[in-house]
Amino acid sequence: MANTEELLDQMVRLQALQIKLAMPSQAEAIVEMNKIGIGPSRIAEIMGTTPGTVNVAIQRAKPKTKKTNKDEK
Repeated sequence: MANTEELLDQMVRLQALQIKLAMPSQAEAIVEMNKIGIGPSRIAEIMGTTPGTVNVAIQRAKPKTKKTNKDEK
């Protein structure tokens, strides 16, 4: 029987895969996974890319997020 940690790991992986399928682009999926607390190494594993690519996508999304937040005020 799986222990609690293994079950939580499976739940996180399932949620990440749902995000991957729902998002129109890899970059958007990466950002959404990061928002729910999945780390770059884990995101890279799920997305089939490198942690460096994940970090770049997250950094590129930050200016867009700041601009969007300013527009909403």
